[in-house]
Amino acid sequence: MNNLKSLLLLLAIGVFLVSCKGDSDDEPIVLNAGTLSGGPFSIIVDGTPDMVSGISLDASNLVGSNRTYVITDDMNNVLGIPPTLEAVEGVDFDAAGTGSCYIYHLVYEDDLQGLEPGLNTNDFVGDFDLSNFIVVVRNGLNAGVLSGGPYEFIVDGNPDMVSGVTLDATNLNGANQTFVITDDVNNILGLPPTIEAVEGVDFDAAGVGVCLIWHLTYEPGLTGLEPGMNVSDFNGAYALSNALTVTRNGLNAGVIGGGPYEFTVDGTPDMVSGVTLDATNLTGSTQRWVITDDQNNILGLPPTIDAVEGVDFDAAGVGVCLIWHITYEPGLTGLEAGNNVSDLEGFYALSNSLTVTRNGLNAGVLSGGPFTFSIDGYPDMVSGISLDDSELTGSKQTFVITDDQNTILGLPPTIEAVEGVDFDPAGVGVCLIWHLTYEDGLQGLAAGKNVADFEGFYALSNSITVTRN
Repeated sequence: MNNLKSLLLLLAIGVFLVSCKGDSDDEPIVLNAGTLSGGPFSIIVDGTPDMVSGISLDASNLVGSNRTYVITDDMNNVLGIPPTLEAVEGVDFDAAGTGSCYIYHLVYEDDLQGLEPGLNTNDFVGDFDLSNFIVVVRNGLNAGVLSGGPYEFIVDGNPDMVSGVTLDATNLNGANQTFVITDDVNNILGLPPTIEAVEGVDFDAAGVGVCLIWHLTYEPGLTGLEPGMNVSDFNGAYALSNALTVTRNGLNAGVIGGGPYEFTVDGTPDMVSGVTLDATNLTGSTQRWVITDDQNNILGLPPTIDAVEGVDFDAAGVGVCLIWHITYEPGLTGLEAGNNVSDLEGFYALSNSLTVTRNGLNAGVLSGGPFTFSIDGYPDMVSGISLDDSELTGSKQTFVITDDQNTILGLPPTIEAVEGVDFDPAGVGVCLIWHLTYEDGLQGLAAGKNVADFEGFYALSNSITVTRN
């Protein structure tokens, strides 16, 4: 019995062993791409070829019918498929520009799909294995870091230079360096070679605006590096640092308040009052006031607010005056009565302006008629005449009746008097009825005179026609 048990046990073990051997033959082959060593690598993209070296492959556990190397970007897009280590070490990574590359070893079977430049390793279909990857970091040129400013100057004819500019060159690379000064849209204004040269630049001479100071590093062959060009048009291997800002402000004449003012030109002096100047941001060595017409022709140059408020605007007649405050530097030309502010030359600034409107007298608006009568010996009077005096100005008023040549025939003082005039005795012709407003001193207001010969302050309304057939 013991021998039988032993035999059965041996048979069972044999069956188990055979079974295990059969299972092993059915298992799929597991691909293994090995292990890469070397790097990581870091290069400067400067137009000079950069190759990796010292890469090795541990192929002790390598499994797979086909093999190659694969170079991708950092998103695993395939850039190249060098077949050997020698081919990998012959690749110029500088030509790829800045960024990161991954180097893989790949093993695969014949059914692999997607192995071509432009595709992504994540989209491979078939039997394959990728090794670990080696990183190649492709750094751009580094122009360092500038410190200093920001700077702010007043454009006033006096030289303005920056100071305290420093360059942190810790990570600086590149074969050539210079400083670049541009405007705020990156047009090149100058190329000072050193910090000392930068600090010798007179920014006042550039006029009002903004300048940017940069440090540039570049390789031979860079094109576009000259005044008048734009840094966006550079072509070659280069890098710009951060920029320092230089703001060139114009003179500031302050802000004036008051008005607007409105007067009636009637022979009575009219002065402004309550004019103020906010001088918080005022700059410039010399200031005064300027009064112009509405075409900016200079009428007067009062030196102070008190002088401005002493000006009689009535004497200027009907029109519009503008009051300005001006700040300027020595050497300004054109600042005199009779000139136009647009012809000023030199360093100056004008404030906002205050408006002084000088209105003429207003005789109102007449309504009624026109009237037509027949000369037949019977009295003919007008009726229904009205005067809209909502805008009426002036200290004295009357009505005026003229012929059609504006010769005065009568001066009825009221509408009632106008409507009492008998136009029949005037005979055939045309009469005009006017309303007149005027000030003391008006000359020529008499029957037989012509309204065109009036002298003084006055205004006539529209006229109403009376035709006498």
